[in-house]
This record gives sequence, C-alpha cells and structure tokens, in this order.
Amino acid sequence: MPVISKGDLSIQYALSGHEDGDLLVLSNSLGSDFSMWNKVLAPLEAEFHVLRYDTRGHGASSVPPGPYSLNDLGQDVLLLLNEIGAHRVNFCGLSLGGLIGMWLGLKAPHRLNRLVLANTAARIGSPEMWDERVSAVRRSGMEALASATPARWFTAQYREAHPSEMKQIQAMIASTSADGYIACCAALRESDLRAGIPSMAVPSLVIAGTHDPATPPSDGRELAAALPRAHYVELDSSHLSAWERADEFVNAVLTFLAN
Repeated sequence: MPVISKGDLSIQYALSGHEDGDLLVLSNSLGSDFSMWNKVLAPLEAEFHVLRYDTRGHGASSVPPGPYSLNDLGQDVLLLLNEIGAHRVNFCGLSLGGLIGMWLGLKAPHRLNRLVLANTAARIGSPEMWDERVSAVRRSGMEALASATPARWFTAQYREAHPSEMKQIQAMIASTSADGYIACCAALRESDLRAGIPSMAVPSLVIAGTHDPATPPSDGRELAAALPRAHYVELDSSHLSAWERADEFVNAVLTFLAN
C-alpha cells in the first residue's frame, strides 16, 4: 500500500475504483482501519475514484507522540490530498471521521464538493467520558476494548446473526495501537464544533443510526438542523451503519452525491 510521510508521520492509503470518476475520501471511526469500509467499497468504486486511509495512530499508519488534535487529523487529510494532487473532493466520514469532515468544511471548504457525516456529532460525548475511556485502555489494553466495542457498534440482532464478522471487528480493534487510540481520544475530548457548524455552507448528508448509543439520532438531527445545507437520513442500525446497513448506506450516499 502507498504511504505518505512527513517527519514522524506516515499515513497508509489506498486508491481504487473508477479512475475517471470524482474522488471520494472515506475517513474511519476511532479504533478502526480502512477495512471498515469493505462492505460498501465495491458499489462506491463503480461510481468514484475512492481514497481510503488509516488515521494516524491506527492501522498501518504511524503513531506519532500524542495527544492529537482535530487540527492534526484534518491537516493529515489535506497533506494526503496535496500528495495525490486532488484539489476538490467528496468526503465521507463516520464518527471521528465525521468530525474530521466537519473540520474540513469549516477550515478548507474550497476543497470539498459534498460532505457525508455518518454516525457523528459536532460534539461527541463528554470530556469525562473520554477520560474514562483513556483510563480503561491504559488499565486493560485494547483486547478488553475489542471485546466490549461490538455491543456499541452493532445491534444485538446483527451481532447474533454474524458471529464471524464480530470476530473480524474485534481483531481490527485489538490490533489498533493503544497509544494511537488514546491520542485520538484526546482529539475527541477537546473537539466541539457546535458554534461553527451554522456557518458551514458545504452541502451535507447526515446519516444516523436509530439504535446508536454513541451518537444517537438526536445528535444527528441536531447536526442536520444546525447545518445550512443538510439532508438527514436515519438507518435501522447502531454505530457502524456503513457495515450493518451497507446497502442502505450506499444508496443514501450515491443518491446524495448524484444530486
């Protein structure tokens, strides 16, 4: 896989799909690598040139010393776009990736055509929640987190019907660097974009999961109401809607990006 480097930062990425299509960037959730998009990748590749990347501290990207800020994570995307010569793109981010997309919409709107914000919020959780998460990882490591996370990411019905997929998800989380995870928790702890969102003019699709405990539908509706040019879609899923409801997710994204 290709890598871009700057100082102690290296970011693994992949380009695939329709080379003559518009570029669509996919940005991951906390605790995942870009394999989290596997179930929606093929239909997106049929329409777009797709760029996936591992967030710093995750996957095969490097783990620079933390803590990280949302500015760091957003600048990483701009570095990547500049490296591949992409001036203007569509961007789809889920959870932490959605916050990165909002940062781009506020700080570099000229680089975006359209923005998909999935299972995210302008403020995710509370400082106390992120402090507790960091303490838990420091105390018990990523294996314990990997065991607990599927219950937040997927509905009980989906988990019970797809045990092999849950093992795959747990392996992905367990392989994440604890230091990288904690450093990204710091970015989430400090990020609150609620004051800026009403000025973000990039056309946006907000996707929420009906059963999502991390970023519930109330967060999605609040985000869509605050954005000047937003459309809201709610899927019958928990947090990782691009996996649990892949077909509906793709249909919503393709419809939005085609308009």
